[in-house]
Amino acid sequence: MEPVEEEKEEVSELKRKLEEDDLNAEQKISLLKSSLNRVLNSAAVQTKSAALTRVKSQLYHSGVLSHCVLALSLHPRMLRGNWSAAAALAQLTSSCCVGVDPGRHSEAFHRLFLPSVMDGLLSLAGQLTRRSESASLLRKVMDSVSWLLSAHTQLTTQVLSSAHYEQIQMCDDVAASLLCVQLWIQACAASRDFLSGLSDDSVLLLLNEAVGQLALSSDSAVGGASIRLIVLMANQLELRLQPLLLSFRGLDSLLDKDWRGRGFDQDVDQLIALIQSGKGAMSQSQVSTKHVQAACVIQAAWRSYQTRRRVKGLNRAVTALQRRYRALRRQQQQQKEAQLWEEELKYQVCVRRQQARRHFHLKQRRLLQLLPADQVQPYLQECERRAAVVIQSCWRGFRERRRYDHELRRTLRRTHTQQQAARTLQRAVLRFLQKRRAAKAPPITPFWIGQKGLTDSRRAELKQQVEEYIAVHPSSRVSADECERLHEEVQLLLLTELQRGAQRRREEQRVEALLAHTHTQLELLRDAPPLSAVTATDADSFLSPSGPIAVRARDVHNATLQASRLPWWRTLGGVDTGDMFGPAHLQELEAELGGLYVGGSANRWTD
Repeated sequence: MEPVEEEKEEVSELKRKLEEDDLNAEQKISLLKSSLNRVLNSAAVQTKSAALTRVKSQLYHSGVLSHCVLALSLHPRMLRGNWSAAAALAQLTSSCCVGVDPGRHSEAFHRLFLPSVMDGLLSLAGQLTRRSESASLLRKVMDSVSWLLSAHTQLTTQVLSSAHYEQIQMCDDVAASLLCVQLWIQACAASRDFLSGLSDDSVLLLLNEAVGQLALSSDSAVGGASIRLIVLMANQLELRLQPLLLSFRGLDSLLDKDWRGRGFDQDVDQLIALIQSGKGAMSQSQVSTKHVQAACVIQAAWRSYQTRRRVKGLNRAVTALQRRYRALRRQQQQQKEAQLWEEELKYQVCVRRQQARRHFHLKQRRLLQLLPADQVQPYLQECERRAAVVIQSCWRGFRERRRYDHELRRTLRRTHTQQQAARTLQRAVLRFLQKRRAAKAPPITPFWIGQKGLTDSRRAELKQQVEEYIAVHPSSRVSADECERLHEEVQLLLLTELQRGAQRRREEQRVEALLAHTHTQLELLRDAPPLSAVTATDADSFLSPSGPIAVRARDVHNATLQASRLPWWRTLGGVDTGDMFGPAHLQELEAELGGLYVGGSANRWTD
């Protein structure tokens, strides 16, 4: 078999093993580590130079590298302390991502896969920083990050803005801080075009990290590495770095006072000279008078004083900031752990369900094998019959519930329609009765205009009588005030009479409305179904909105129930319960309700 076929066979076999459900996280990491080592070593010993690239491409396209990324991003509890295997897997994954040919998936490889790989490496490094005994493993993982950065410089911005990298930076361990600085030194030393391909924001972030280590750390190794990184950046970027260095005011004085005599004075002098040369060039181009130079000196002195005072109190501020930041990160980590545990629980539930289903099918298959041949078919038919019964019962229950819902909606809709129709009929009857009553009523002639049938001769005769009466009884005895008082009394009497007439008309309209409503209720009562077929909806439609009628009906119903419960000897010589709804009782109801009880008979009520 050719080497290409062997490689494909090994990769396919590895993918098949990884997709099995029986492997836990520790077994997957061990399998990935041993398999990748074997595949890469076999490809490296071949004479063809393209063999290693071909194997890496096959690992990427088959999804094996995706399993590696998932393994690196696992929760620490799932790793179970197997940190050495995880660090070796991180080194192998970083090596496979360098020199791979993604083919037509190039955009997805650079925009999605590589950032996920870098995030997994930084997550593993952040977990290793919490363990003091894992310094060598942390160095191995950081070397993997540096190797990946040297080949893919576009990941620099992601690393500098990553939360896991910030966690490594905020660690109190001097070794972790030194590894962070050495990471960038190795990346810059591996390629001279590494920094030139970065944007100004990325370079400023990198420079900010180096200056921050100088301001916060007091270790000589960390300070020397930070100064070497800045010098290396200045050698590669040249004039591009000078404006960025000038943004860190007081850096030259900090280097001169705190980092001299540590064994790397040559690098310190070179960096101070670079900063001062930039300041000299800027001053020569911008300052033209002595007054401006004096102002610059004063400003520099004041700012240096502020910087020294800020640096002296920086440790206390940084401690408080670290405490708050760690509390926030701890809370976020706890939330993430809870989410991971929940996802793991769901995954375990699904796996156990699948295993239970599989065991059930295996058990059923074994039972079928134990049965005689002539009983297998009847057993399967019985299983199908039971399944059909369950399906039919579920379907019939669903169908009956749906039919009941439809009937209930139809009944409610019909009741609502009947009520609306009754209201419409009542409204129409009231309007018709009002119009007919208004048409039949004679016109009311105001008595102050004159009586009906008064002729001119009669009017002249009455006028003559009034004049004779005035002549016989002169009005000298009646004063003007008395006449005005009599006129006001007459006007008041007239107004009172008009108000009484309007009140009587309103009372008549109310009585007619009650009569129309009572007639409608009686019509509904005559068309009501028998008590054996009545429903709750039909019973609610006969509730009377009138308070007196409802109270009287309730009293009559209670009296009837009490009379029906009496023993037979209590009814001897007493009033028959049937007389309760006789003609005499109907006359009493007529008198009590003021003529509102219309129609109905005793036989109808007793049915």
